[in-house]
Amino acid sequence: MNDAPAIKLKTDKMLGEIEGPIGWMTFNKPERRNAVSLDMWEAIPEILDRFESDPSVRVIVLKGAGDQAFVSGADISQFEEARASREANEHYDRVSDRASTRLMECGKPVIAMIRGWCIGGGLAIAICCDIRIASEGSRFGIPAARLGLGYGASGVKKLMDVVGPSFTKEIFFTARHFNTAEAVAMGLVNRVVPEAELEEYVRKYCTTIAENAPMTMHALKRTVGELVKGSDGDLRAAEKLVKACF
Repeated sequence: MNDAPAIKLKTDKMLGEIEGPIGWMTFNKPERRNAVSLDMWEAIPEILDRFESDPSVRVIVLKGAGDQAFVSGADISQFEEARASREANEHYDRVSDRASTRLMECGKPVIAMIRGWCIGGGLAIAICCDIRIASEGSRFGIPAARLGLGYGASGVKKLMDVVGPSFTKEIFFTARHFNTAEAVAMGLVNRVVPEAELEEYVRKYCTTIAENAPMTMHALKRTVGELVKGSDGDLRAAEKLVKACF
């Protein structure tokens, strides 16, 4: 990935690199199965800003470093400090919510390339992406009920928009790990490929997307995003993007 210099960030736990038409965002903490910490949440919008401002980037891929996990959840080792008070807890939630919203509102297609564990905060990140492609053997789940944690309405809504009400309840009620066959049946994952073929498959998938008209894809993504909001959706804004394609 040497088409452009790596994006300079305040943390080395996240990487942003451009390779041809692909912007690669890497969760780079393999020693903790890429468990996401506050500084990693903070870096997500920064990387996306760079990718969106670069016209050579046509599609964005999120991945985890190593071969164990996409993101295994939140880094609980940081909670004593990052969530030590109500103010700190609210700050953490604002930062993570901003990152999630930024992923969903990114004007370019965003793909989650999932290898291994995709749990808790990792699944929350993955469902903010437009498409999820996983390797065989990957595992998915949200352990909130097992840990006795509350889960906000916005996070529940994001999952429900992907898998529907019944599967959302199953994921939360059981708090168990789901395999790729179950994830496909739920609509949680778009494609499953052998682990050895995952990156090559995603590269080819991205090439197909990159060959298409960016304005059309931007308009379509905005339209879908507004439609899932129901009566709160701004279809006029989406229609302006559609008209700009002509």
